[in-house]
Amino acid sequence: MTLLQLQYIIAVDRFRSFAKAAEHCGVAQPTLSKMIAKLEEELDVRIFDRTSRNVEPTSTGEKIVMQAVKTVQEAARIAEIAADTRNGLSGDMRIVVGPSIAPYLLPGFIRVYGSDFPEVELTVEEMRLESMFESLKKGTADIAVATSGHGSEEIFEIPLYEEPFWVYLSKGCRRRLPEFTPEQLSHESMWVMKEAQCLRESAFSFCKARETGRRVYEAGNIETLVRVVDENGGFTIIPEMHLPMLSEKQRENVSPLSGDCLSMRRVSLYIRHDYVREKMLNSVVSALIKVIPRRMLDPALLRGTLRL
Repeated sequence: MTLLQLQYIIAVDRFRSFAKAAEHCGVAQPTLSKMIAKLEEELDVRIFDRTSRNVEPTSTGEKIVMQAVKTVQEAARIAEIAADTRNGLSGDMRIVVGPSIAPYLLPGFIRVYGSDFPEVELTVEEMRLESMFESLKKGTADIAVATSGHGSEEIFEIPLYEEPFWVYLSKGCRRRLPEFTPEQLSHESMWVMKEAQCLRESAFSFCKARETGRRVYEAGNIETLVRVVDENGGFTIIPEMHLPMLSEKQRENVSPLSGDCLSMRRVSLYIRHDYVREKMLNSVVSALIKVIPRRMLDPALLRGTLRL
């Protein structure tokens, strides 16, 4: 049994196709098939049921694949530990970011990280929350950036920053005050954002009249949400880092929130509990510190290097 054979069965389980698995692994299909057949012969068990239409793991094969994933991940950590002790920083870094956070962090982060750590092969992908943590658990992502409060036994959470919300009102909104409290907003029309639970929870927390005087349109992104308010009236809430993206005219429609309400979102970094690439983690943190307003950052990140 070799690590290569384990990588091959993981790929076949992922793609449910010997041809696609071989392409992914960069080998000829006969070579991959032969190596898996040898492993099945060695173990005296069939790992995959093969038909003309698809490939499915057997019940025993499912258990073998699960163990193979753990074994390959542990073997990879040996190389990661060695790489983390060398002077330079190199290798792959795979980051997944929530779609309601990505527009504000990624442009600056990619620029800074590429300049500060040119030897690292950086891959960044926007991903929904559930898929994000599944990627961390499977080892297909190294670090996730998402709203806070999702740590678990397997996933370790590192607070990153807190970002205030502002109210964005339509031009004709009848309450145009220097700042707003929940009571003043309760009878206006609220628009909320789809897939951004942090925005949804914060918006509802200061909307006193949840069942009256509120229209809900689930926009795909905040920029669309702002345009909906411009055209249809009412209000929405936007994160502070969206303010620079507004036009000069649109900024006249923005006011701060006050009073006893949840008017900010908290964002965290997430890694697996067994993550070992301390220097790589700190390289990501150092780049993020340069693009996030300092007053929003969690104080612990400013006190020094993170230790795993």
